[in-house]
Amino acid sequence: MSVTSRYRRAWGGFWSEAPDDAGAVLWDADPALTAAVHLPLFAPLLADPGLPLLDLGCGNGTQTRFLAGRFPHVVGVDLAASAVDHARRADPAGTAGYRVLDASEKSETATLHAELGDVNVYMRGVLHQSEPDDRQPLVDGIATLVGERGRVFLVELAEAAGLALSALAQGPEGPPAKLAPVFRHGIAPGEMADAVVPEYLRAAGLTVLASGELPLITTEHTADGSRVEVPSKWIVAGRTA
Repeated sequence: MSVTSRYRRAWGGFWSEAPDDAGAVLWDADPALTAAVHLPLFAPLLADPGLPLLDLGCGNGTQTRFLAGRFPHVVGVDLAASAVDHARRADPAGTAGYRVLDASEKSETATLHAELGDVNVYMRGVLHQSEPDDRQPLVDGIATLVGERGRVFLVELAEAAGLALSALAQGPEGPPAKLAPVFRHGIAPGEMADAVVPEYLRAAGLTVLASGELPLITTEHTADGSRVEVPSKWIVAGRTA
């Protein structure tokens, strides 16, 4: 079963209203602080670096464009057509490809896998933003995409992130400007226990190859000028013989 129509509308509305300006979205951090930090964690574990790389949940494509400079074939995919429109506008040179994909829909991931073959997947902060009932189907879809040779690198908010985000949202002046649209569109991060992510992966037939902790960097700052960093965990997974 695919994602709920409400959820698709929520993301479509969010990206339709989002400015094109770099850094205008909460999680649209400079790749130097995000994908460039992640790359050394997953690149050495790729069984085949020459496979196409899928940036799943690409949003406006900031990380996609960075990755396109480091892998031969990169495709940014997102549930929201308006997000894909942002990504294409931001990449007039066409350094990467972009397309709409509901990765929780089995027929869509099977069709893309038939087209591209096994792929490596980069996914930052998508699973916790999904409806709870969509999380296992989403990971199952990732397993379809990586096939036998691909790997997935994912970063998800840690359990401790809930307290950090709640503190931000309940500040005396209300949520920070870049956090407010997330709540307004009904796509606030859902709580997810740290232990369930490896369970989702195992249930999909994937083995955790490496894991660790890193803060998820945002583009928002506190009143004292400090950058908001949210506790998160990363995992590299794939099929093993």
